[in-house]
Amino acid sequence: MGIAMVSGCATTPAVFTDYDPGVSFGQYRTYRWAQKPEGYSPLEQQRLVAAVDAKLRERGWTQSTEAQIDIVANVATETRYSLDSFYSGPAWGGWGWGGGWGGWGCCGGWGWGASYGSTTTRAYTYGTLVLDMFDAQSKRAIWRGIAQGTVPSDPQRQTTNMLASVDKMFATFPPGAPIAQAQ
Repeated sequence: MGIAMVSGCATTPAVFTDYDPGVSFGQYRTYRWAQKPEGYSPLEQQRLVAAVDAKLRERGWTQSTEAQIDIVANVATETRYSLDSFYSGPAWGGWGWGGGWGGWGCCGGWGWGASYGSTTTRAYTYGTLVLDMFDAQSKRAIWRGIAQGTVPSDPQRQTTNMLASVDKMFATFPPGAPIAQAQ
């Protein structure tokens, strides 16, 4: 299963970040992947790692075996179901004239009519991507990014949505740093 999630058909995944406000992110400049996400397409894994690497490089961080930060990535997917029901026909009527229900005769009463209903079940994949950063020396958690939503079946849309998720996660990274202005 791909990791690129999308809430609905035309939107990007919901993205949340959290961090330890007591940590000075300016002290960090090196990182390593302690755990890359597993259990889905190796191509998507490569794209995710490359996207995160690019965002960290943009912020002056470099990958190193003797890193200050350990990155741990996890992906979880589950099959969810949507039930869409449609009903047609008058069903239970209101007060009115006619034979009516319960033998009320000509003076009115509750009526009923023919109706039918149908329900369609749709299965879809819902996914969550979690990126955690830990101080490599103290093992203390310092930052978390989460993206979650419906996973498109099209690999190209998966990649597009994954890249959008990483962009959102790192839009204000590192915490406490001035936000970069678009040029």
